[in-house]
This record gives sequence, C-alpha cells and structure tokens, in this order.
Amino acid sequence: MKPAPFVHHAPRTLEEAVAVLGDVGHDGKVLAGGQSLIPLLSMRLASPAHLVDVNGVAGLDTVEVTDTHVRVGALVRHAGLERHEGAAAALPLLPQALRNVAHPAIRTRGTTVGSIAHADPSGEMPAVTVLTDGVVEAAGPRGRREIAAADFFTGPLETTLAEDELVVAVRFGRLPAGTRTGFVESARRSGDYALAGVALAVGLDGDVVTSARASFVSVTPVPDVLDLGPALAGRSARDLPLDDVVELVRSHVDPESDIHAPADYRRMLAAELTRRVLTTTTTPTEGAA
Repeated sequence: MKPAPFVHHAPRTLEEAVAVLGDVGHDGKVLAGGQSLIPLLSMRLASPAHLVDVNGVAGLDTVEVTDTHVRVGALVRHAGLERHEGAAAALPLLPQALRNVAHPAIRTRGTTVGSIAHADPSGEMPAVTVLTDGVVEAAGPRGRREIAAADFFTGPLETTLAEDELVVAVRFGRLPAGTRTGFVESARRSGDYALAGVALAVGLDGDVVTSARASFVSVTPVPDVLDLGPALAGRSARDLPLDDVVELVRSHVDPESDIHAPADYRRMLAAELTRRVLTTTTTPTEGAA
C-alpha cells in the first residue's frame, strides 16, 4: 500500500516547525528518521494531512555530554549515537541497547529521539530513557518545556506530548560512579521486535550490591522501572538471591498474548533474561562499565 495524500512541509528553523505544527494541529505528524512513521503511513494506520519534515532544521543533530547527562538531539541517528565515543564512555547503556535496535540499515536512518517519541513499548530506547531518569525536551506554540520520562509515557504509542508539540531532544541521566549496566533481549529473528528485553543498572561497592534497577521491553504497557534494591542491596555479587529476583520480575511485568508468543512465555522470558543480565553484569570482568 501507499500513504494517503499529505502536504509536505520542510521548515528550516525550529520556530518555523513549531509554527507549522501550531497551524495544522492534530492533522500533522513530525518526520525525522521516519523508520516508525513511514510504515504506519504505508499501511494507512496513520493518515495525517500534513507531514512536518524537520530534517532541515539546524541544531537538532548534536550529542552533548556533561557531568550529569547525555543530551541527544532529535535528528541524531541511532548509528551515530551508537558510535559516539563520549556518549558511550559516559553512559555505556546507550550502545548496549542501541546495537539491539532493528537492523543496521534502520539504525543508520532512524533517530533515537524519534523512537522515544513514538512510545512503542516494544522499543529499546524508551526503556533506557526511564531507567536513566531521562528528561524529554519539547517545543510548541506555548514555548518549551521539560517532561520527566516517568511522566512522558502514558500508554502504548501514547505520551503527554501535545498534538502541536515536537520533541527536540532527550537527556539521559548519567549513572553514579560504580554502576554497571547491561541490556539483553530475545527475538524470534535478529532485528525483530523483542519478545522480551531487560535493561539493568547495578551499583556496586567492591563486590557488594548497593542498588539495582531494571526496565523492560515488550512486557509492560508503558516503560517503567522495577527497583531491585530491596532484594539485592547489601548482598555480595557472588551470592545473589536470583530466584527472588525472578519472582519480583514475574510479578511486575504485565505482557499480553499475541501471534508471536503467549503472555506466560513472555513473563517467563523477562524473568530469565533478568537473571542472565544480572549475573553477567555483576561478574567481575576487566574494564567492566
């Protein structure tokens, strides 16, 4: 199939993009990488009358690393962020997750911020955003505002973003010193959406766990964080109560059955993936993040 007819807008500044969105309102969609939007248009699951193409807007393609966060602009491609040495050094979870996003060709074109704004619970980057206490920067006719990741996602493909706003950047919070991270997922084929996935951040003082948090892919209606600290804090990394963690995960996630896998299988998979990534993340290795 082919998209329904639409008017293509190509603003050159953020102010122009905001003005166009303000004019078209609910009849408009923002186009950045298009790797999520174009398939919806082609299948006519979305039929906006206007596309606001922000690829010509200057200043949205930068990555900034500070002492507190990694700020990613709306036009930064997955592949560019995956290869960004400063971002990887500051927050190793970014490349750990990004290498699981679809296929290399899609990562070359698709944008990290676009995948977050799309708010698909099967996407990797929304899970990373909440786990790092990220902040979404939005712009619209009423000005700019910041939205905490915990407040941004409201449902599958739903956010608190207004129809006439666009996301200009996302700030991923840097994790405390001594934090190790891991990301693992399972899919039917390489590049497919994950049946289940887990992002993990574990604080360690020597071999003693000080904190542990997890977020999930494809098994919760919105990305959220499960605090594993009560079960793990104060325990040696060599003697973790993995069965307790598994039960916590099984109780937390809320998957749905579909043509790819029943809910019980996804629940089991999320729990066992957490066991796996927790074990590998806390195992001492040279140069561990």
